Amino acid sequence: MPRVELLTVANHAEAINGLLYLSGAGWTDLRRPIPPDGPLPPTHMGVGVAIQVPWAETNYQHTVGLRIESADGVILMQVQGQFEIGRPPGLAPGSDLRTVLAFTSDIVFPAAGIYRVVASVAEDSRSVTFRVHDVPVQPMPRLPGL
Repeated sequence: MPRVELLTVANHAEAINGLLYLSGAGWTDLRRPIPPDGPLPPTHMGVGVAIQVPWAETNYQHTVGLRIESADGVILMQVQGQFEIGRPPGLAPGSDLRTVLAFTSDIVFPAAGIYRVVASVAEDSRSVTFRVHDVPVQPMPRLPGL
């Protein structure tokens, strides 16, 4: 069965022509600036996923899911889709193949705390845990005469 081979959080992620491009990947702690008054700001983040597909599972459609949830299981964001990877000409019989996916979004975390990203395909899943920290932003002092 296909399996999640790589899962990582990043500042930004893109999948282009079978390659995964990650910027600021692999972090475990996210520090977000919090204004003194006003709503919680959205955080731009990406997720990179690599899925290994065995020879016998190529040329079939598979479902992949990705979700971001709090430590107590409350789902903040969830996406699901299908992919199918074919065997290129000349590939040695029995060879595994790999496909990559990237997810980028602006998300508002409801509070500081522990969160996780979970990716799943077939009967396999992998998760990455990270922490959100609030960093208060001090208001700019007013300059005299302005």
